Amino acid sequence: MRTLTPMSHKEYVAVLKPLLPDEVFKPVPHHLLWMIPHSVIIASAVVAIANDFGGIIGKLFAALLIGNSFTSLGFLGHEIMHGAVTRKRWLQYLTAGVCFSPFWVGPLMWRFWHNVQHHVHTQSPQKDPDTSATYDEFQRRPVLQWLYRLVRRNGMFFFPMLCFWFTMHSSQMFWRLQKFADPKTRRIFWLERLIPMAAWFGLLIPLGAVNFLWAYIVPLLIGNFIAMSYIATNHLLNPQMDEVDPVLGSLSVNVPWWMDILHLRFSHHTEHHLFPAMSHKYAPMVKTLLRELFSDRYNEMPLWKALLLLWKTPRLYLNHDHLIDPVTSEVFGTLRRGLDPDRPEPMGKAT
Repeated sequence: MRTLTPMSHKEYVAVLKPLLPDEVFKPVPHHLLWMIPHSVIIASAVVAIANDFGGIIGKLFAALLIGNSFTSLGFLGHEIMHGAVTRKRWLQYLTAGVCFSPFWVGPLMWRFWHNVQHHVHTQSPQKDPDTSATYDEFQRRPVLQWLYRLVRRNGMFFFPMLCFWFTMHSSQMFWRLQKFADPKTRRIFWLERLIPMAAWFGLLIPLGAVNFLWAYIVPLLIGNFIAMSYIATNHLLNPQMDEVDPVLGSLSVNVPWWMDILHLRFSHHTEHHLFPAMSHKYAPMVKTLLRELFSDRYNEMPLWKALLLLWKTPRLYLNHDHLIDPVTSEVFGTLRRGLDPDRPEPMGKAT
């Protein structure tokens, strides 16, 4: 198996950028209009729940609509914070703050976490806050040992965990970033978190506990599940690397056309890492070029297959190219590094 030499972000951009029209590098302000239908959907569904429209089935359907709109707004906030919708910083913070509010994620914290740390250090085992833990970390941290024994490979808890994953990880990042922020930034972090929490939990009083559960808690779990169904596939099947390669280190997933429209083409994740300030509207153009020019490096597969591979393989890195099940000591390759969930190897062969 030939191991591909990593390429830098600049090397890919030098090849791809001249082949793309100038318009793709301009913001797409009309994407802000997505806030209107999703706000209407959320408000209408909350009213339907409050009025017991359709009974339990009606409430479940309304919760699904709200949860999906939470996720779609989150994807819009992600695009806004990269400058792909507007270049005006104050408008980015205002609109993204609204979009992220159901998940209690503040735009400033998101910029530190996602734009600065994740994009600059993608799949670096020491610097990327979104990559999976290493086996060395696992051996040192009792909390990881408990977690990885609870959420076993091929286990029943993996898919339910998607309902909590984003909220848990964002909360972890909230506390982690406190350590590195100056006092003013920490105050902003707290305001960005507490204000949306107060706003959403304020619905508890007018709705009552049961309706609040259907109108916010269940949609939040659904929103987590949809968001993490994409986010978990973005990089967690890829090898870790010291030299960041945005193509070898990322995965794009294929979904039905209507999902791509509804979720703002968030499925095009490798394309996004190459041109983060480009609106996802133009990501299919980049996909076409990647298929033609970097077919030996570009990773894509159906979303359902990526999720199945995540379920079949552990989320713990033995080394850059291999994942390990800490319970059975079985070792699995990563994308373009011998990934085969049905043929694990003993630990010795990978070390």
